[in-house]
Amino acid sequence: QVQVVESGGGSVQPGGSLTLSCTATVRTKSRYAMGWFRQAPGKEREFVAGIDWSAQFTHYADSAKGRFAISRDNNSTMYLFMNDLKSDDTAVYHCGLGFDYARTYRTLSSPENYFYWGQGTQVTVSS
Repeated sequence: QVQVVESGGGSVQPGGSLTLSCTATVRTKSRYAMGWFRQAPGKEREFVAGIDWSAQFTHYADSAKGRFAISRDNNSTMYLFMNDLKSDDTAVYHCGLGFDYARTYRTLSSPENYFYWGQGTQVTVSS
C-alpha cells in the first residue's frame, strides 16, 4: 500500500516563505508524476504545481508562477518552495502521485491523473 505524507505547513505572515515536503512509500521501480494541489475552505481543490517522473518537466498555476518552485529528489520525495506568500495562498496543500505519462500542463494539472493522495498540510498566511 502506498502512503503519501505531506509536511512543512504552518502559519506565516504575508511575504513570508515556507517549504512543503511530500514523501511517498513506493516501489523503487515504479515511476510517478507528482503534483501539489490545494483546497481552501468553501472552494474546490485546485492545481498548484506538478513535475513529471523524470523531473524534466514542471508546470505551475498562474497564481504560483514566479513565487513557487517544485522539485523532486527521486521517485518518492518532492518539495514545494513557496516565497512571497499571500493571504490567498491559505489552504490545505495536498500531494498527489500520478501516471508516469503526465508531463504537460494539461495532464499534470488534472486531478484525474493522480491516484494516490496525502491527507494534506495546512498553510495559513495572515498578519
